[in-house]
Amino acid sequence: MKKWPIIVASLYGLALLVLFGPLLWAVFFPARSGVSELVFTWQTLAGVGVMMLMQYALLRVPVDVASRRPVKQRSLWTTVIAAALMMAVLVFGAAICIYEFITKLNGGDVYLWICIGTGLASWLFWTLYFRYSAKRSPLDHGVKRMQRCLWSGSILELLIAIPTHIVARNRGYCCAGLMTFIGLACGFSVVIFAFGPSLFFLFAERWQRLHPSATQQA
Repeated sequence: MKKWPIIVASLYGLALLVLFGPLLWAVFFPARSGVSELVFTWQTLAGVGVMMLMQYALLRVPVDVASRRPVKQRSLWTTVIAAALMMAVLVFGAAICIYEFITKLNGGDVYLWICIGTGLASWLFWTLYFRYSAKRSPLDHGVKRMQRCLWSGSILELLIAIPTHIVARNRGYCCAGLMTFIGLACGFSVVIFAFGPSLFFLFAERWQRLHPSATQQA
């Protein structure tokens, strides 16, 4: 069962790589120059790698719960920080979509730093909130609450990203839709990310039915 988080994180990374190209094509159609080259740049691969690490970190507590092992504080903090970071990614994605919608990328670096600061502040807020909620309920319920927040947050972020991207793409200025594309990528990445715990719990339940003696020994 210890290998399931690695398997889930690997599947998540593969899903991101497979879907990134079609998403690029869809949001920048009919433009072709320079779009295909973005799929396998080091920035894209590094981003996918970070998301895979966060997916693995999110699953540390579910692994301990499913294995009936005591949950270490370090594992709990890792899961909380990973979930909070994904919420911060959603907040940042929504902020830069609004930034491009309002300024047409003519607002200067000040507005971009405001978006980054908003994302960092939300990371701190969600870290404290998830840690507080995890202490007040069973750990599996706490992870499921994080998952519901990620699902709800990603849907709300996409409701901002999709309309603003449509508006930006119809304005016709240089690099139209770049920031809103990042917002779309954030939203779709996190909504897939939120399926990780559900997928793991499904695997764990199946494993426990097939190997009850191994689960009791664990």
